[in-house]
Amino acid sequence: MADNANKLPKDAFEPLSDGSHLDNERIAAPSLTFLKDSWRRLKKNKAAMISMYIVIFFVVLAFGSQLIPSVSNIATHPNLNNLPPRIPGIDIPGFNGTLVQGGQRVNAYTGDAANVHYWLGSDYLGRDLLARTLSGTRISLIIAMVATFFDLTIGVTYGIISGWKGGRVDTIMQRIIEIMLSVPNLVVMILLLLLFKPGIGSIVLVLAFTGWINMARLVRAQTLELKSQEFVLAARSLGQKPWKIAFKHLLPNLSSVIIVNTMLTIPNAIFFEAFLSFIGIGVPAPAASLGTLISDGQKSFQYLPYQMWIPAIVLSLLMIAFNILGDGLRDAFDPRTRE
Repeated sequence: MADNANKLPKDAFEPLSDGSHLDNERIAAPSLTFLKDSWRRLKKNKAAMISMYIVIFFVVLAFGSQLIPSVSNIATHPNLNNLPPRIPGIDIPGFNGTLVQGGQRVNAYTGDAANVHYWLGSDYLGRDLLARTLSGTRISLIIAMVATFFDLTIGVTYGIISGWKGGRVDTIMQRIIEIMLSVPNLVVMILLLLLFKPGIGSIVLVLAFTGWINMARLVRAQTLELKSQEFVLAARSLGQKPWKIAFKHLLPNLSSVIIVNTMLTIPNAIFFEAFLSFIGIGVPAPAASLGTLISDGQKSFQYLPYQMWIPAIVLSLLMIAFNILGDGLRDAFDPRTRE
């Protein structure tokens, strides 16, 4: 009787169709590549995304303004000098073309300036500060792109060769870097001024001389770690040439380090150019850069503060945006980041 009580009825089991059990092992989530997963992580970082939009905005505005004659015109108009910002349709002090004279706020756009609108004001020669600020931003971004180019060519190549070869070759290459680091960039710039005129060319030469060193050291350290990994040893065992291993195996695994360091190199190059232009050994007049605009604006800061505030705010936004974006990319490319 006990055995009959423990028996299950015949209808307790139903036969399974062929292959129906495979659905239990199916992966429902879509597969993600490394770049897609990094982009997903980056989108969750609100500060990094806002910084990316700010960078895109300035890049489009700086380079796109060349196609608009009214914005790219930086001709001098001595009769329209030192005018405050005036934006059509806005009646807010500081943006309606008024300034304080003798304790009273008066309209500065009279006479020849009655039908003129300088959205960010004009400088001591009557040049449009909006056009000059966009031109200075464009020069700063171009120099940053040149610094990025040297990082991606000289720095990455030097670091991979040094880390891959190792031994005496690595020792000699690292001693060369230490010697170059012992010479400050400002000293290199002054020495170049003895041979060349101040300008973008001299700044580019300085960046070409020392700007790639940090990238080379980071890539070398990562290469030393990666070259002992199993996938590299397998490629060497199969007889692949070193240059093919570098491009096919090392570079994809170094991409996160390269991208993050590149994003942090850009603000350093922008600040370096602005510093040189501010002290008078960078981009010469009449060309405008953010450094020269800040230098010109600080001379009349007490009476016309907008001439300094505007380029200073643009420079600060670019520096902060690139740094926050670089930090966000570092977290996005780090697979150990906890979500």
